[in-house]
Amino acid sequence: MQQLTDPFGRSIDYVRLSVTDRCDLRCFYCMPKGFNDFEAPEHWLSFDEIERVIGAFARLGTRRIRITGGEPLVRKGLPELAARLHGLAGIDDLSLSTNAVQLARHAKSLKTAGVQRLNISLDTTDPQRFREITGGKLEKVIDGLMAAKAAGFSPIKINMVIMKGVNDDDVEAMVDFCIEHGFTLRFIETMPMGDTGREANAYFLDLQTVRKRLERRFELVPSVMPGGGPARYMRVAGTELRLGFITPMSQHFCETCNRVRLSVDGTLYLCLGQEHRAELRPLLRDGIDDHMLDNAIRQAITLKPERHEFNDKPDQIVRFMSMTGG
Repeated sequence: MQQLTDPFGRSIDYVRLSVTDRCDLRCFYCMPKGFNDFEAPEHWLSFDEIERVIGAFARLGTRRIRITGGEPLVRKGLPELAARLHGLAGIDDLSLSTNAVQLARHAKSLKTAGVQRLNISLDTTDPQRFREITGGKLEKVIDGLMAAKAAGFSPIKINMVIMKGVNDDDVEAMVDFCIEHGFTLRFIETMPMGDTGREANAYFLDLQTVRKRLERRFELVPSVMPGGGPARYMRVAGTELRLGFITPMSQHFCETCNRVRLSVDGTLYLCLGQEHRAELRPLLRDGIDDHMLDNAIRQAITLKPERHEFNDKPDQIVRFMSMTGG
């Protein structure tokens, strides 16, 4: 099998595929209230175009695909796309990131389509605080989580963005919630993505602080979990709960980065914290053949930078996280 390798010797075997830049929540650190500057639908990659690009990545050795957004479940017909991606030769890990607001309606069909793992964005278990952070209703997310559990998804990972003075006092409650329901819990540091991200960066909290606080209540032992992401895992002794710590700011993991992001408009972003990119949509719509598409992706990977510069140049990235893909 061919292998994509970037200029720094990292194997690129993981694509985060954004199927929309739209969302049915408005988390203040991701997308501002009233924002409506979304990508025009005619610029979205069609399912056929997405299948072609992911098929090319699969030919080049990529085996992990994570469907993201925005909120991917607002894209009509998503289970159909998931089934098509699951059927591609070489793709053996298909996962989905979602806020779970619409998951109760789609959990069974996604499972049938071949989605194997779910990451659920959930920053608090307090209904009022959830509304303040997202503008939405917590009960819809809980319903989605329970539907996913009933459909047989495992593991189900909860992603909690930790914000000082906003939800950092919810950590213990979230741990208890995940122990009760058999979920995995992952803590994520805020990142300065766009104006919203830079505002949220005022709430930055080093996750080592959270870990030390948890160690006063729990015994944490080193652990691992399957997946292609950057989390460092610990297990709460006496339970099956695994805690992941994702630290792009305090302890960056650029040296092991194995991923690229494909946005809804066909832009391939080589780094979350840089502007290096390749535009694939014009090539697809100009009739590029598979051989040339493979070569275009190989050439794009040569642009992948060594590391992000969030700490050095926090004002560098002007696009919102929802525009890039999760």
